[in-house]
Amino acid sequence: MRRGLAVAVVLALAAASPSAAVAPAADDPASMRSSLRQALAAQRLAEARGLRLEREAQAAGDAAARAGRQAAALAARIQQAEAGIAAAEARVRLIDRERGALRETLGRRQQPVARLVGALQQFSRRPLTLTVLRPGSVRDVVYTRALLASAVPQVQSRTQALRAALARGRALRVQAQQAAVALRAEQGALAERRRALASLEARQQLAARAASGSAGREAERALVLAEQARDLDALVGELDRAGALRRRLAALPGPMLRPADPTAARAPQPAASVSSPDAMRPPQPYLLPVTGRTVAGFGVPDGAGVSQGLTLAPRAGAQVVAPAAGRVAFAGSYRGYGRIVIVEHAGGWTSLVTGLAQTSVGVGEELIGGTPLGTAAARDPAITLELRREGTPVDPLPFIG
Repeated sequence: MRRGLAVAVVLALAAASPSAAVAPAADDPASMRSSLRQALAAQRLAEARGLRLEREAQAAGDAAARAGRQAAALAARIQQAEAGIAAAEARVRLIDRERGALRETLGRRQQPVARLVGALQQFSRRPLTLTVLRPGSVRDVVYTRALLASAVPQVQSRTQALRAALARGRALRVQAQQAAVALRAEQGALAERRRALASLEARQQLAARAASGSAGREAERALVLAEQARDLDALVGELDRAGALRRRLAALPGPMLRPADPTAARAPQPAASVSSPDAMRPPQPYLLPVTGRTVAGFGVPDGAGVSQGLTLAPRAGAQVVAPAAGRVAFAGSYRGYGRIVIVEHAGGWTSLVTGLAQTSVGVGEELIGGTPLGTAAARDPAITLELRREGTPVDPLPFIG
């Protein structure tokens, strides 16, 4: 009987040993950690951009320039809050996953420990005098007592991992509460910043209507081009040609004043065509228009051939901004692409942003990098960025800064 109890104690100790535990089957959390790192990096970049734009807005002397930078700063703050929400949600998912795995581990470790404690309690209730009167030799009793005396330190040692797991569970509960508080704070900041941006955009639109002139005619012409173009490439090509013509006209020299000495007059010499290294790059910094997961890269096969840009999956209703400084050549709906914005940059570069649910810019507007363009869709949002130089698609990733 005593040898049977001793064997039961030994088996319970073996079952409680960490080497006997089986690792819980769970999904690899690497993607969750990668999402967390990306969200934190995007949050830091948006915060730095917002601070820079706020300083530029304070230093701007012109009211229009100040308003434009204020709007871009608010858009950066909105993207900062969106990235903060994504980071908080990633933390919550990681904590929930670890807590679930910890619960499974605790359940497995507690069962053999509970059996061991039950065996020890059962044995402790039997006084030594009664044990001696039971059949069996005193040697067995002494042996069992010695085994139990050596088992107690083993129990304490092997349940240390269990105690550590319980402490880790309490720490995870605190972390989950902190992550929930951070998530609510970021959601509140996002709502407040969206309201501020909507108010600023409403004031800017009123001012733009009061100063509207040729912009209305240019917008109508862009809409006509959109109706006539057979596809998006043709529309971008027509707008590129119109933009090149406008730049050439703007570069023509003005009337020359008659010199005081007609004999000193000389014909103007054409400017030398110099290919600047800066002209080989789009305006810097060049930004991703929205924060999100990349679902299609440049040059990957798609239904119509190969992708000519980057497609990102942002949060529902995420803020979309101008990737770089430039001029709006088109803003509106285009068949199959939702609402789109085409921005002309210096040096023959053009950015095309598609998949917007609503736009907040108009044709002819001068933008800075980070100017709010609109928002992504509320359901299944997908924003595509295409970068072109003189009509040729270029991978935008090497220029993202």
